[in-house]
Amino acid sequence: MRNRYLDLLRFLAIVRVVVYHVTGYAALTLVFPAMSVMFALAGSLMAASLDRTGVPAVARRLRRLLPSLWVLAAVFVPAMLLTGLPLTPKVLLWLFPVSDPPANHWGALALSPIWYLRDYLWFVLASPLVLWLFRRAPLPTLLAPYALLATIEFGIFPDAPTVLREFGLYFGAWLLGFAHHDGMLRRLRDRVLVPTALALGAAGLTWIATHPGPRGYDLNDIHLGNALWSAAFILVAIGRAPAEAPWVDRYPLVSRAVTVLNRRALTIYLWHMPFVVALTPLVGLVGWTPRDPLGLAIRVVLVFALVGVVTLMVGWVEDGAARRTPELLPGGRTVADRAAAAPASPAPAGAATELVPAGAPRVPAPRRAEPDRATRGA
Repeated sequence: MRNRYLDLLRFLAIVRVVVYHVTGYAALTLVFPAMSVMFALAGSLMAASLDRTGVPAVARRLRRLLPSLWVLAAVFVPAMLLTGLPLTPKVLLWLFPVSDPPANHWGALALSPIWYLRDYLWFVLASPLVLWLFRRAPLPTLLAPYALLATIEFGIFPDAPTVLREFGLYFGAWLLGFAHHDGMLRRLRDRVLVPTALALGAAGLTWIATHPGPRGYDLNDIHLGNALWSAAFILVAIGRAPAEAPWVDRYPLVSRAVTVLNRRALTIYLWHMPFVVALTPLVGLVGWTPRDPLGLAIRVVLVFALVGVVTLMVGWVEDGAARRTPELLPGGRTVADRAAAAPASPAPAGAATELVPAGAPRVPAPRRAEPDRATRGA
């Protein structure tokens, strides 16, 4: 059974990422550190997958991750090859991006979100071993990425490879996802969790305030502050996540939107930036300034509309990768739902009618207490 609260967090994270890339508002990174939240949720789901199937969960996770990238590459790699990208063996990184795949002058920005898949790929590959270590030495394992990041930021290890830098920046969030799955965060008493979150948040904000980047207080440019502030946010937002959130489904439109964005999160993430880049030159053509509020609002709407069109066209790839029945728009009633909803004559004695239309409120059935963990992959 999915935790709709966690689905809502992922929904908000995706929306925040798109709005930030259109507007460039640095405050959004502080209000909602979306990338760290997404890595934490992914870490929780990865731990759940490893518990269910063991090491084969790695292959299953990659199977769900890569096909959407290949669809994107099938469109943009030929376009980049025709506009100046050299054809070298590095182009194969578009099939399995353990390092940044090559791009030409316009593709480098339009396809810049690929870094997320690169990091995700490495974190998935490392997870079987690290989950084993985490369950034997939770605190040292959790602190290791932050210690690595500190050695880099303080100049002790200034020439660290990109992969190690990313492990320092985001793998701590992934490990907090492990802690969420294992119920460790829920078991932390408030007298421990709250002071810890306050201390991390204060340290992160202090570092951010004293180390502004080229875009001011944008967390993407302030790595140590980003990691500390994000850890504090995750401890509160995920560490105190409710076991259920039926209120998400009380409003059909909200429920459907949350479902669609969760089922199409990777497609939306991969495709939104090309549209952001394509629409940016239009600002000057219509007489808006780059920071014009009306122009920014219209661009946000247009980007979501264009991404919506692409999602209708290729988003079903995520269903196939997850071995679900492909759907044009997820969250609707399935054939089984409609059949179950049809009146039976006579009704089976003692039957409990639990299948209801999508978005309708549900009365939770009694169930055994379970540890605080995600039970299905994203």
